[in-house]
Amino acid sequence: MKKPLTITVFALVFLSFLSASAQNTEIYRVGVGDVLDVRLLNSANNSSTLFTVIANGAIELPIAGGAIKVAGLTQEEIQTRIAAELKRRAVEENAKVSVGVRQYASHSVSVTGLVVHPGIRFLRREEVPLYVVLAESQLRNDSGRVLIMRDGADAQTLDLRDPAALNTLVKSGDVITVTSRPAEFYFIGGRINYPGQKPFTQGITLLQAILASGGAPRQANLVEISREGSDGRLATMRFNLKEIKSGNLEDPKLQPGDRIEVSR
Repeated sequence: MKKPLTITVFALVFLSFLSASAQNTEIYRVGVGDVLDVRLLNSANNSSTLFTVIANGAIELPIAGGAIKVAGLTQEEIQTRIAAELKRRAVEENAKVSVGVRQYASHSVSVTGLVVHPGIRFLRREEVPLYVVLAESQLRNDSGRVLIMRDGADAQTLDLRDPAALNTLVKSGDVITVTSRPAEFYFIGGRINYPGQKPFTQGITLLQAILASGGAPRQANLVEISREGSDGRLATMRFNLKEIKSGNLEDPKLQPGDRIEVSR
């Protein structure tokens, strides 16, 4: 009975993590340096006034008696805190307070490497997808990978060809470095006119690789592709060239590091 319980607990923890991550993409907790736009909606003078969050995490709001701690709070929480303080001081019994962030300055990431506009990017949420930051920085044509450095965590390397990688969440303090993709190859031998190591191109198929190697004799028909698995062991797949050329079998796409052997 213990194993199902363990699985259930793990599932609950995992779902809680996903929920927290989703919430972080929807909220923003104010920090030092942010400029807030505070407005009393039911006041005779409801014009907005700008307040900068100072080093102690507070804003100086004279109508509420001076400094009010706001760092670490959302806009809604700050509204509630100001309204409560106005009520406590008998300034306004049912104050309707509006708080917005006019200038974001406390949450930032650093972007370097193969981008058109390197530098500091300010976030408008606790976490944002990587593609938001990269869109603002503009990837160069020779970009291929992203390295994310974060305090207290291992460096994370992402391949920009993977759509899921672009949805990786980044948060304040991250250092994002865009690099080129290392040269990749496949290897082809056997009954082939020009065997050897060949540059890998994303999307290349088996037939294209054979043609790029000068083609194979007419009688060559069987091909083996050996590919390294996650465990480091090679797995071999066998294909019939006639079946591929006739359209009865899909022309398989290659992966970097594939070993191709053409035989009879």
